[in-house]
Amino acid sequence: MIDLEPATRAVTALIASIRDDQLDDPTPCDGTSLAAMLDHVEGFATGFTLAARKRVPPGGSQAPVIDAARLAPVWRTRIPARLAELAAAWHEQTAWSGMTEAGGVPLPGEVAGIFALDEVVVHGWDLAAATGQRIAFDEALLVPLHEFLTAAVARQPDGSPGLFGPPVAVPAGAPLLDRVLGLTGRDPNWSLERTA
Repeated sequence: MIDLEPATRAVTALIASIRDDQLDDPTPCDGTSLAAMLDHVEGFATGFTLAARKRVPPGGSQAPVIDAARLAPVWRTRIPARLAELAAAWHEQTAWSGMTEAGGVPLPGEVAGIFALDEVVVHGWDLAAATGQRIAFDEALLVPLHEFLTAAVARQPDGSPGLFGPPVAVPAGAPLLDRVLGLTGRDPNWSLERTA
């Protein structure tokens, strides 16, 4: 069992500093604006909270749709609330056992929990990079995530369509967060200034 609360807390602190005039800015995800990424953060927080509680919506869970137009005016309070619910849901031992479903895919609870952690860490970094902020995560969270992603890349060395892009080479001695990002297809050196 992994405690997601330190990671969700770090992302919540970051969100508090995002300005309205940044919402149209790009993020490290090609074609995804900051507003669209915030919409995705709310969406995955809700989806993986349901997954932790083994509550599959009628008709099954759906693959995420990212849309800046869906970002609610109250996002500054709503997204932190969703992230807090996510952390609380995965704090329950039952979340990590049995089977569940996320994004339309049946998964063992322990795998869904790691995916939830991945979403928080990687998209938290996306928000930080897009807004010129820094974010840090406990190594205790990054170690199991790195192991999970290393195994995923070993199975699919060219990336996992819909999940991760082709890995980006990162030096073996780089910080663990950078190596996690590289495994998901992100350049840890991405910055808004370099895209201008």
